[in-house]
Amino acid sequence: MRQRSGVLLLRRSGYSLLYIALIAVAVIQVLPLVWLFIFSLKNNQEVFNMAPFAIPAHPHWSNYENVWSNGNIGQYFINSVWITAVSLALTVMLASFVTFAVTRMRWKSSSLVLGLFMVGLMIPVHSTLIPLFSMFNKLHLTDNPVSIILSYVAFNLPTTIMILLGFYYSLPKEVEEAAIIDGCSVNTMFFRIVLPMTSSVLATTAIINMIYNWNEFIFVNTFISSDHFKTLTVGVQNFIGQYTTDWGAIGATLMISILPILLVFLIMSERIVEGIAAGSVKG
Repeated sequence: MRQRSGVLLLRRSGYSLLYIALIAVAVIQVLPLVWLFIFSLKNNQEVFNMAPFAIPAHPHWSNYENVWSNGNIGQYFINSVWITAVSLALTVMLASFVTFAVTRMRWKSSSLVLGLFMVGLMIPVHSTLIPLFSMFNKLHLTDNPVSIILSYVAFNLPTTIMILLGFYYSLPKEVEEAAIIDGCSVNTMFFRIVLPMTSSVLATTAIINMIYNWNEFIFVNTFISSDHFKTLTVGVQNFIGQYTTDWGAIGATLMISILPILLVFLIMSERIVEGIAAGSVKG
């Protein structure tokens, strides 16, 4: 009896330590967001003269109004939304096509094609800027959002395919065989059977692609020059002048750019966990 109570006490102590560690990690993760929010409510003088987590006596909510009305952040925000959405949809759909063809269909050179896509994982992004700029310039696609979308899709495809591979390999073949017996074509089987079965892992790839596309800076800064097509990450530079920088406006812009990511992650978090769990137990 005493031994059992000792085991229970030890187990409870272990859980308590685990919860304390997890709470500490969560607080550490949230602190930068709290600091950025407080930072966005300060002016330049308060940024340099006050403690990092000190709340100003009169918060400058006008920073948010200023960046939205005078900083053209509204246009940048819309550009970020639609460019991210289009790139995400194309990447996930094309990656699903490729993964389905490689893992569920028998054809020559499928391993070679898969290997060519995986080679993309080893290509550094920075090494492609000059060749891509030269190619887009010849095609008259510089200062055009099409160049950004094509770049996002090309560089995100290998990672997305790699994530989908394990899940597709674990799908039961009996479901496809039953669909073929019932007269399903390949297209019908993919869109009505296979694609819904992979919805959980697609949510995982979607959030990964969204974070990359939303936060990407190099391609937009290199290929886009007009304000009409700039995204939020590049639009922050509008508040950096030659002689002065509006730090409060920069903080407000960064806070606005973070909110959609947090919102989407909170909405899709259960689907992401389902995708990870399903990928680990199938097979």
